[in-house]
Amino acid sequence: MTDISSTSSLSKPLSLPSGGSLRNRIAKGAMTEGLADEYSRATERHVTLYRRWAEGGAGMLLTGNVMVDRRYLERPRNVVIDGPQSDEQIDRLKRWSGAAREVGADIWMQISHAGRQTPQIVTTEPVAPSAIGMGLPGDTFAAPRALTETEIHEVIGRFAHTASVAKRTGFSGVQIHAAHGYLISEFLSPLVNHREDDWGGPLENRARLLMQVIKEVRAQVGSGFPVSVKLNSSDFQKGGFSADDSLQVARWLNDAGVDLLEISGGSYEQPAMMDMDGMDAPYEEEKRASTKAREAYFLSYAEEIRQVAKMPLMVTGGFRSRAGMEDALASGACDLCGIARPLCVNPDVPNELMRGVIDAAPSWEKKFRIGPGILGPNSSIGLIKMLNGFGVMAFFYENIFRLADGKDTKQKMALLPAFIKYQMQEAKKAKALVR
Repeated sequence: MTDISSTSSLSKPLSLPSGGSLRNRIAKGAMTEGLADEYSRATERHVTLYRRWAEGGAGMLLTGNVMVDRRYLERPRNVVIDGPQSDEQIDRLKRWSGAAREVGADIWMQISHAGRQTPQIVTTEPVAPSAIGMGLPGDTFAAPRALTETEIHEVIGRFAHTASVAKRTGFSGVQIHAAHGYLISEFLSPLVNHREDDWGGPLENRARLLMQVIKEVRAQVGSGFPVSVKLNSSDFQKGGFSADDSLQVARWLNDAGVDLLEISGGSYEQPAMMDMDGMDAPYEEEKRASTKAREAYFLSYAEEIRQVAKMPLMVTGGFRSRAGMEDALASGACDLCGIARPLCVNPDVPNELMRGVIDAAPSWEKKFRIGPGILGPNSSIGLIKMLNGFGVMAFFYENIFRLADGKDTKQKMALLPAFIKYQMQEAKKAKALVR
């Protein structure tokens, strides 16, 4: 076998507007870890996990959600940075960042506020731009209340503070999470943001929170520190944040000091960012046929944003093959290819792709299925698809835990028991949280 790393475009460094560069064109996409302790602090499991991912060859590792407010988590056991940090927590964060940087990878902290997508096991009163509840069955999420203007300004300060701690503790960049239905994304969406003040109404007002967060983050970290934004190409909901809205926001970001724009899409209500086993029917008309043919979910949207955006672009979601990624880079649609789920099962995928050991990473989502026989003859197709989607998520979560514990990953797993185990663990972790 011939090592092709010297000729593959995936191996080329990427220069950043703020200075510095990434060692190659593969990034580990952000995935929630759930590895913090009961005080929402980083742990040795983060250190073990991120050292393993860094050894796998990705040029940049994006962390999962690091929350700016412990009251509003994406899930129990998120890491939280929301006030004065103890010397112990600072040391824990330095060990986390150092685990990646010592192996030669950049590690960027993704900073986020979950907004109304805070699970009810975390809080019974989440917050949002307006008191608009989640359009999902069940009682996973409680009805939110609208933030006051004073609280909005506090949120901006929290993002800036978290970014400053990230820089202080050795993280090599930050990403502001403005996608997937979390708080900043909620402000961007006219379906969720019904405000009549300066933070709602026209797109310029709905984007004000994002733009102010970027401004304050940049003021805290300085000009030479990478600041990224994760933005939806669309919410894929009728009347929501649209592809045209995304293009306009990208134009505004050109002058905001953003080093990298990651293109994504969807929310919990419309999970376009995940392969949920056929659950994409409601937004199928908005998904471009060319994107589906070219592997990555949001590549065609990135091509459109490329026409207006001046900063480097990253696309995550669906990339599996070296050919697909090299084609995306060659076309100019993106400058950085994000891979996430495959790295939960095989952390060495980036090295193996760049060196020609493999042509493509397996699509693990396609390997396992919960069949109707398990649920009985009267089970609906929708229920089966939903359980498949959440069961596959539990498969990846379990493998993240195994990597964090220094264990080998599992390539086979019974999905329904894995999902039930995961749900029970999350509830137990939530009860143990020290607020």
